[in-house]
Amino acid sequence: MLSSSTTLFNPSQIRISGGRSRFRKGFPLRSRSYVVSMSSVSVGSPSKASSSISAGDDLLFKDYKPNHAFLFPGQGAQTVGMGASVQSVPAAADLFQRANNILGFDLLDACINGPKEKLNSTVISQPAIYVTSMAAIEVLRARDGGQDIIDLIDVTCGLSLGEYTALAFAGAFSFEDGLKLVKLRGEAMQNASDAAQSAMVSIIGLDSEKVQLLCDAANEDVDEDNRVQIANFLCPGNYAVSGGVKGIEAVEAKAKSFKARMTVRLAVAGAFHTRFMEPAVSRLEAALSETEIITPKIPVISNVDAKSHSDPDSIRKILARQVTSPVQWESTIKTLIDNGLKKSYELGPGKVIAGIVKRVSKSVEIENIGA
Repeated sequence: MLSSSTTLFNPSQIRISGGRSRFRKGFPLRSRSYVVSMSSVSVGSPSKASSSISAGDDLLFKDYKPNHAFLFPGQGAQTVGMGASVQSVPAAADLFQRANNILGFDLLDACINGPKEKLNSTVISQPAIYVTSMAAIEVLRARDGGQDIIDLIDVTCGLSLGEYTALAFAGAFSFEDGLKLVKLRGEAMQNASDAAQSAMVSIIGLDSEKVQLLCDAANEDVDEDNRVQIANFLCPGNYAVSGGVKGIEAVEAKAKSFKARMTVRLAVAGAFHTRFMEPAVSRLEAALSETEIITPKIPVISNVDAKSHSDPDSIRKILARQVTSPVQWESTIKTLIDNGLKKSYELGPGKVIAGIVKRVSKSVEIENIGA
């Protein structure tokens, strides 16, 4: 969903510095493929993790070869009852308790009992999905062979909000810092949505070129404030359009004439991943500038440009841009598959990601791990 400028990776510029480990009670990772210094310090080694990388070295993972991936869902995957299984896994339940201290309310109760209207609100659903997805990692770890699977993961990504989960899993920031960012992101996006009449709709059954033509036709009938655009490039036959309410209504009215199978209005607060979210950017930039971010231990694929970024400042810029940039999820999954991905795991509520991945390639093996 985001992009960033890049420069050539120069291993000699990498420096190892001190700093508290992000892997205390969290999510230790192991990568056999990446080295952060000429003295063979493994990027995935919790005990010797680099806490900084020279500015400009944003192509550390440029030539990554994915084998096993963790994929994390975004807003829309929430459902009343999610999180129920964490109560039998102490480490997963502990994440919800730690979340309560940051959020100031009982998040697990909201996940399990709802009501639906409460859970669907942006300020609740985003933290709920983030924490439930992180808890799913602990559910996996607790099962036989679960830690072995976690140790195999050498690339990760997440849909929209899920990119924060992926970065937390990869050790770019702590669980707590990630939750604080997600909390602020949800609030900022809700405020931006409240400031304008906007919406999102999924277009089912058309390719991206025809969806663009549909948007162009709708934009001819509305003023500048109601213009629409493709906001989520999800998978063949499923693209989400964002924009002003009148523009969205025009899209819905014209969809059948463009041979769309159906349209589905999305249960979100407004036109995510468009200029309508611009008011949220400055708040995110300020929060990100104060958040400790380090080089991820494994590649984390950005929603903005379907590329991995290793420089902390680049990651900050990408996350700030993400809310106004279209989600390049289809390109992300295609790139992983083309680069040799063997198996992926969807961690978190629902099975939205698995369905999308199968639409991109039916041959991809993907397993859902809920919480």
